[in-house]
Amino acid sequence: MGFKRTVKPGVKDIGVSTQNTLSSSYCHDGGLTGLEEWTVDGAYQMSHSWALDHVPASQAVSGLRRLHQHLKDEGWEITSYREGTKGKGKDGDLFAKRDDGEGTERMSFTWFPDREYFLGGATAPCAYDPAWKNGDFGPSGDDQTPPALGPRNGS
Repeated sequence: MGFKRTVKPGVKDIGVSTQNTLSSSYCHDGGLTGLEEWTVDGAYQMSHSWALDHVPASQAVSGLRRLHQHLKDEGWEITSYREGTKGKGKDGDLFAKRDDGEGTERMSFTWFPDREYFLGGATAPCAYDPAWKNGDFGPSGDDQTPPALGPRNGS
């Protein structure tokens, strides 16, 4: 996207400061009729959230435009895209998904011009924890820490 800063793991003030966090949640099975909401033993889903503060329109609008094209080129399905505007203060956002046959990955990116705040996130398909055993509490993947998020080499 062209951002040059590194974002360390953690968050100080959600929605205001930089953010780089991982979270996990249970996976659900709709049951035989598709109406039940059962959690699947040992299955979990990971999500990565990140954010940058102080992102001006000149970086956000062009970054979303490049990211939109890159994701299309890589075979992602773009489910929604608004570029945002430099002078009119309209949010920009991009939502994409892809299914590899094993599950659906989703990504979202939103820029808030009034706060110069850029938020991104990715959710992976459900996975199974081979070490899970009956009686374990909470979804697998809890208490994970992401690495520092920084610019790609050569960009």
